[in-house]
Amino acid sequence: MDFTRRDILALGSGTLALASLTGLPAFAAKIDDAIAAFTGGAEMGSGALTLTAPEIAENGNTVPIAVAAPGASEITVFADGNPEPEVVTFRFGPLNPTRAASTRIRLAKTQNVIAIAKMEDGSFQRAEAAVKVTIGGCGG
Repeated sequence: MDFTRRDILALGSGTLALASLTGLPAFAAKIDDAIAAFTGGAEMGSGALTLTAPEIAENGNTVPIAVAAPGASEITVFADGNPEPEVVTFRFGPLNPTRAASTRIRLAKTQNVIAIAKMEDGSFQRAEAAVKVTIGGCGG
């Protein structure tokens, strides 16, 4: 079968339209898989971990966040709307008194930012914040 340029453009447009209508459920599966890989499927609590992120980010290229969890050995931050959900991991040694960190992350669109802390006793804590992005950061 011979494809013309017009056939290829029509096929590509149809594929993009279908992907936009489905809401890209693959991102949801990616975030769940990434969190399960980090926690090993363990139950997560809340309370000890704090996540600070703006409600509205004017530019998705530089969204400031801060995480803190007394007694945490590791904190990983995920963004459920980014192509790669794992954004950053902070590892804390026993001599770190604050167990807190801050950085700027890149968000592709309006989405949830999820922080999960692995505590020294092996338990996990979860915190989440919704961030509305007005200008996309990851190619958008």
